[in-house]
Amino acid sequence: MTSVSSSNNIALVALKKQSRHFKLQLPSFRFNHLKSRRFEGTLKHASYVKDVSAILTKSEIDFKDPNWKQRIQEDFSKQFSLPHLNDILDLKPRPTTFTPKSRGPLDVGNGELKDKSDGYVHDDDRALLKVLKFASPSSAGAECIDPDCSWVEQWVQRAGPRKEIYYEPVEVKAAIVTCGGLCPGLNDVIRQIVLTLEKYGVKNIVGIQYGFRGFCDQSLRELPLSHQVVQNINLAGGSLLGVSRGGPSVSAIVDSIKAKAIDMVFVLGGNGTHAGAYAIHNECRKRKMKVTIIGVPKTIDNDIQLMDKTFGFDTAVEEAQRAINSAYIEAHSAYHGIGIVKLMGRSCGFIAMHASLSSGQIDICLIPEVPFKLEGPNGVLQHLEHLIRTNGSAVICVAEGAGQVFEKEFLSKSNATDASGNAMLGDIGVYMQQQIKMHFKNIGLPADIKYIDPTYMVRACRANASDAILCTLLGQNAVHGAFAGFSGITTGVCNTHHVYLPIPEVIRFPKSVNPNSRMWHRCLTSTGQPDFQ
Repeated sequence: MTSVSSSNNIALVALKKQSRHFKLQLPSFRFNHLKSRRFEGTLKHASYVKDVSAILTKSEIDFKDPNWKQRIQEDFSKQFSLPHLNDILDLKPRPTTFTPKSRGPLDVGNGELKDKSDGYVHDDDRALLKVLKFASPSSAGAECIDPDCSWVEQWVQRAGPRKEIYYEPVEVKAAIVTCGGLCPGLNDVIRQIVLTLEKYGVKNIVGIQYGFRGFCDQSLRELPLSHQVVQNINLAGGSLLGVSRGGPSVSAIVDSIKAKAIDMVFVLGGNGTHAGAYAIHNECRKRKMKVTIIGVPKTIDNDIQLMDKTFGFDTAVEEAQRAINSAYIEAHSAYHGIGIVKLMGRSCGFIAMHASLSSGQIDICLIPEVPFKLEGPNGVLQHLEHLIRTNGSAVICVAEGAGQVFEKEFLSKSNATDASGNAMLGDIGVYMQQQIKMHFKNIGLPADIKYIDPTYMVRACRANASDAILCTLLGQNAVHGAFAGFSGITTGVCNTHHVYLPIPEVIRFPKSVNPNSRMWHRCLTSTGQPDFQ
């Protein structure tokens, strides 16, 4: 196995495996051509995508075939089937030790469930991936399969506890690892995974310190976890286990898993981390190891496909209000005041868009998915000048990747990358500050500019109530999925329902704001900004 130096390099290994086993092509029924063009621009920096246009091209669909819907649904079901331990091993299930009506594991000495309640999920339970039927391809945010926008049901597997499990809980050793950067809610997920494992009857739970490197770094010991250890960790931000980017080779990680006799690995991270988890899953299957690898989607940017939202996002939007309100006060308290707030979002502008919408104090919102011009009659600077002359002040919210995705970029490119293989971006906030200052100086109009970057304050804070609930449910469902025998999967929320998804389907490319969506249109209505083209 090729050695890898980062989560995104691990992702490349995983996606190469997908190209052999899963035919790395997007489902033809999921994205229209407008989205294809948008994603081509948005994802040009994605290190694990070699040919975005090839991935996003629709495959041939014979709409004259009267059974074309059925064929698509069958293909979809195959594509979203979940990898299971029984794919490589001949295992017999046993009655579960988990019940929602007991404080501890069930007494199942006779092999029968003591609790016959209906608090379990059937293996054939499904949830709809898409619930909105578009009447026309011209509808805002439309995702159509055929020119008539026909309705085609797409079902994914429901998450939750099963009546039968594939492990003896008292024999299980479970490990938890957090990778990438900090995100509000990490401790909440760790806590709930530990508590749920103990409710099944697991006694041996460990934390792997500082991401994937903790598997092989001899100076980093396993951290024993129990309800006494994790009981109050949700009251603080950060991660009890620590985070880091990068890591050893996939084969070295799997060697460590085998040497440590680990049966379940819960991996908390974003797209790159999930791809790494899937590579580890594939290597375990190759060696026919009875090990389940379960992902929990962690990205503050909310950029994981198919999911309503990921934990940390609501907290980030809420915390961003403090920075926006400060910028607003500074701008309105100064003569010709201009406040600039830079928020997180390397390739997507969800935080900036939602923060702008919720604050009601933003005059200009700039995100990576929507190109804009600074100069000229339709440029940002001209509109900003208009705001100063008419309102006397203005507040700008800009995502960190804005102006650095499409062909006409404002900042010079760098070949440098971080430890995860992500291209190092310039500081668009500082650049905007300099350009605005220069513009108003050239036209002889005074301007008092204040720039605020709350990035690390937002990342390190404690999860709010909404995210804490989401983290609790994600942690529980991750454990249920592991005991159900699934591996190479992640858990998330689709249309308010908790589901399991195969990792390849959520890491093909990041989710991003659709400029034709109703939400972006609402943001434009709220800010009153024109089209900066």
